[in-house]
Amino acid sequence: MLANYGYTDGSGEYFITVDTDKCVECEGRPCAGACPAGVIEIITDDYDDQVCAVRDEHRKQIKYSCAPCKPASGWKTLPCTDACPHDALTHSW
Repeated sequence: MLANYGYTDGSGEYFITVDTDKCVECEGRPCAGACPAGVIEIITDDYDDQVCAVRDEHRKQIKYSCAPCKPASGWKTLPCTDACPHDALTHSW
């Protein structure tokens, strides 16, 4: 299942998508620790599986929360997606 966290506004669509079917296969979930802004957390989903998610306080401002890691800020790749061994995380922008 794909879980989308974020929003759409006049400037675009800003979502982090988690493929929970892939995420549940990960034992260490290093994406949460790799996020310097603390955007990613580990939750228990509706199926009692441990998966990553975007913290509530970041969901409506994800464009700004993730901006320090975007390529325009000097990063070549995103720490959270690089840390994910199953390619379960994607950013829409």
